[in-house]
Amino acid sequence: MDEARLMYEMQKKGVSIKDMCEKLGMSRSAFYRKCRSISEFTQSEIQKIVDILELSSPMGIFFAEKVS
Repeated sequence: MDEARLMYEMQKKGVSIKDMCEKLGMSRSAFYRKCRSISEFTQSEIQKIVDILELSSPMGIFFAEKVS
């Protein structure tokens, strides 16, 4: 989980943490725990974030880029 990249993408799209939490239906504290990898985002939450931020892929934010 790349918290800095997620925050960058949110800022770029003008989505506040409050807005994201409301759209995901979760508390701010739960969102922060997931961003800091204390707990994990579910597959459906990841898909919602990808849709909200209009990302082409969750790679790089939620999953490490494949390195060879």
